[in-house]
This record gives sequence, structure tokens and C-alpha cells, in this order.
Amino acid sequence: MKKKKQVMAGVIVLAVLVAAFLLMGRSKKGGISLEVAPVEKGRITNSVTATGTVEPVTEVDVGTQVSGIIAKLYVDYNDVVKAGQLIAEMDKVTLEAELKSAEAQLSSSHSEYVYQQKNYARSKVLHEKQLVSDTDYETATYNYEQAKAAYEMSQASMVQVRRNLEYATITSPIDGVVINKVVEEGQTVAAGFETPTLFTIAADLTKMQVIADVDEADIGSVEEGQRVEFTVDAYPNDTFEGTVAQVRLGDSDETSSSTGTSTSSVVTYEVVITAENPDLKLKPRLTANVTIYTMERDQVLRVPNKALRFIPEPALLEEMDLQMDEAPQAPRPGTRLVWVKTDNHLAGKAVTVGVSDNNYTEILDGLAEGESVVVDLASETPVGPMPQGERSPFMPGPPGR
Repeated sequence: MKKKKQVMAGVIVLAVLVAAFLLMGRSKKGGISLEVAPVEKGRITNSVTATGTVEPVTEVDVGTQVSGIIAKLYVDYNDVVKAGQLIAEMDKVTLEAELKSAEAQLSSSHSEYVYQQKNYARSKVLHEKQLVSDTDYETATYNYEQAKAAYEMSQASMVQVRRNLEYATITSPIDGVVINKVVEEGQTVAAGFETPTLFTIAADLTKMQVIADVDEADIGSVEEGQRVEFTVDAYPNDTFEGTVAQVRLGDSDETSSSTGTSTSSVVTYEVVITAENPDLKLKPRLTANVTIYTMERDQVLRVPNKALRFIPEPALLEEMDLQMDEAPQAPRPGTRLVWVKTDNHLAGKAVTVGVSDNNYTEILDGLAEGESVVVDLASETPVGPMPQGERSPFMPGPPGR
């Protein structure tokens, strides 16, 4: 009975050792291991990284074209507004006075125009009958033309004054949310060379965009429709999805070249990325860390990149009791050489490769799924502590020395 238990224990130990050998996929001899990797299906991606700013898709600066005092504000930060809704009013006393003055001027010029028109008509009839001189007729014509021009000018002035009075009532141009308010009640604004901004309204915060600055070395692989992932510091555990909507060829607000933004000899291009924001986590002006996937291939046959660079050493393989076929003398153009391990046998195969990323390369022809390719040779000798009395010159010494 005791002997049977010993035999069973030996069988179990042997099985464990064999399983460990198979799982490791390595042949060991003299402290050297042969690393292999399976030919399997997986994902290969290439990406471009950049930083950008989260912005609303539609953002409108609301201002005023007339100077004056802000009499009343009807909205504040984060208020939801509708197109045409009253959001502010300016003091109208001066503008109403200008309107009355324009109305009086229009009435006066109209009376003068009517008088000169009748005078001109009478002079014309008398001149045709040669009852008035040419000089009198020309004077009547001149006065009529002057009165007509003055009347038309008063009409134009009236339109402008009425429009200015309308500008004193400020309404929202779009449906949206107030994300910025620049003025307060009682503040004076001057509409001189440029229109002063009173509010900034974003149309729909459930749809945002990221304006990313992509380096000139990477912009060639960025195209519309590519998938994007990005994160913001406000939510470090969340990853947001987006799509490249536009690759801009122009410059931004910084010092620019003819086709990009150049700052300190670094040229970048703006890439517009659209993103859904249903829970309103993305807020305007957040900084985004962007990853643009320029190439994505799923379920392709792949091998590690190291397998394409492996060159066997016959002497080392002989020490590990491994047999190696001679490598093909000249693989056909467009192919690469990999080494396939079967039991204790290594054979070189010419393979046709496709796309590649930092870790894997696609295999189009020459290998089958499940085969094992050699990746590298590695030492199995453990690195122990430094002997007593020896110390690295870069390590600090003990206190007192």
C-alpha cells in the first residue's frame, strides 16, 4: 500500500512538471530559455495622441451695436433660453429722444419736398410756354432735387434710429444655455470699433466637440470618420468616445504659417472631434487627452514583432538539444522570415505581413493559427544580491561615511 502511494505521488509530480513545461512554452538548457509565442487572432491598432479643448458645437456671443447703460438683465449663468427670448435691455431715454428728433426732421424735409415738387411742376409748365426764364426754371429744378435728396436722407436716418432703438432690446438668437455673462446692471458699454459681448450662449450641451492640436508628423494619418477616445482630468476614470469630423488646414489664434499653427518651430493642425454628452459631464473649456485611432483591424492573424527580428544561434540551439533547419536562402520579395518551433525542431518560414503596431504584425500568408513562433532567447539565471563588501559607486553610503 505504501509503495502504491509513492508511485502515485511520483506520477502526480511528473505530470505537474510536464504541464509547467508545456505552459511555459520554453526549452531550457544551461540557463538559456527559448521564448515562443502562439500565432493567434487578435486586434492591431495604430493611434495618434494629442491634447485639445472641449467646446460646444454651436456657441454664439451676444452683444449690442449701440452704446449706453445696461438697464436690466433677465438671465444669469446656466439659464436655459429660447430663440427670441428677452435677455437684457439698455437705457432707451437717449435713443427715444433721437427717434423724436428724426421724426421731426423727416416731417420737415417731407414738407419742403412737397413744396419744391409743386413749385417745380409750375415752373416746368410756364417754361414750356416760355413765360419764365431759363434761370428761374433751373433754380426751381435745383431746389426740387435738393429737397428730394434731403427727404430721402431723413427717411434713411429714420430707419437707422428705429433700428438702434430695437437694438436696445436684446434677445437670444438661438435656443441654448447661458455659459458666460460679461456685464452687470448699470454698466456702461461702448459700441465703438467692435461690438461688446454681453453673453455667450451654447446651443446644445448634449453634443460637444474637442478641438485637438495634432503634430505635423502625425497629421498625415488622421482622416475624417476615425474613432477617437479621450479623457478629461475632471473624470479620470471615464473614457469618452468621439469621431473625427474635420481636419482643418488653416491656423488658429496663435502665430501661424500658411497651412498650420507654428509655435516655437512646432507646427500643429486643428482636428475637430464630435462627441455625445448625454449626461452633461463634458463642460466647456475642459482639457482633453485625445487618442485618435488611425488604423484598427480586429480578428487578424498576428505574431509579436520580435518574432520577425529573431535570428537563431546554431551553437546555443545545439546546447538546448534543438534541431534547426537551414533558413531559406532568399525569401521572395515582400516576405519576412520567422522561425516555427515544433517539439524540438525549428523551421524557418517565409511569411507575408500586413499592418503592424508597436507590439504585433499581421500575417497574411505563411502561418496557421495555433503554430508557435520563436520570439527570443532569454537567460534563466536569477540575479542575486551583490556580494558582501561590494557596493555600487552610485549608491549612497551608510550614515557617518
